[in-house]
Amino acid sequence: MSKRQDRKSAAKVVRKQLAAERRRKRTMWVSIAAVAVLVIAGLIGWGVYQSQRSDAGPLVAPASATTTTGPTVGSGPVQVKIYEDFICPFCKQFEESSGSAINDLVNQGRITVTYNTVAFLDPASTTEYSTRSAAAAGCAADAGKFLDYHNALYAQQPAEGTAGLSDSQLISIGTGLGIDEGSFSQCVNSGRFEPWVASVTDAASRAGVSGTPTVLVNDKVVQNPTADSLVAAVNAA
Repeated sequence: MSKRQDRKSAAKVVRKQLAAERRRKRTMWVSIAAVAVLVIAGLIGWGVYQSQRSDAGPLVAPASATTTTGPTVGSGPVQVKIYEDFICPFCKQFEESSGSAINDLVNQGRITVTYNTVAFLDPASTTEYSTRSAAAAGCAADAGKFLDYHNALYAQQPAEGTAGLSDSQLISIGTGLGIDEGSFSQCVNSGRFEPWVASVTDAASRAGVSGTPTVLVNDKVVQNPTADSLVAAVNAA
C-alpha cells in the first residue's frame, strides 16, 4: 500500500472516530435533556400535588389545638396524650373501655388530655376517611363540640376498607349535636382543617408514634393502654 493510500486510510479512521465522538456527545446531551425534562415534570407534578393538598387554604389549627397537636380537654397537671385514628377499631375499643375513666379524671381536675387525631389509616378507606373525619372533628372543635363529636364518630365508626362516612353524613352528625349547619358544612366541605390533620400526623411520626391508639402520660408511653393502666399511670405521675 502506498503512503498516499496509508494517509487516506488513516484519515478515514480519524473521520470515523470523530463521527462516533459526535454521535456519543449527541446521545449524551439527549440523555441529559431527557433527564432534565423528567426532573422538571416531577417538580411540576409535586407542585400540583402540594397545591391540591393545600386547596383548603393555609395551615390553621382549630380551637384548643396547635398546628402540630390536637384539641385539648381539661386543665389538670398531668398531661395525657392520645394518638388515635377515627377508623381504627382498636381506638374505638380503647374509647369504649377508657372513655369514662378519662372523663372522670378530667372532671376531677387531675389531667389535661390532648387528642391527637391522626390519619395513619387513610389507605384503609377508599376516600381518605381518616383525614376527612379528623378534619371534621376540627370543625366541631371550633364550634365547642369536639368531645361530643369525637364520641359520636366512634359510635358510628365505619369498617376498615370501606368508603367511610360521607361528608354529608359527617355534617349531619355535627348538626345533630347542635352545631350551626351553615358554618359547619362550609368548614367540612372546604376541607379547612385537612392541612392541619396532615401536620399533626407528620408530627406524630416524627415523635416516634407508629400506631394507634398510643397513649402517653407525662410523655411516658402507657403499654397496652386500658382504663386501669391509664389510671395507674396517672396515679404514679
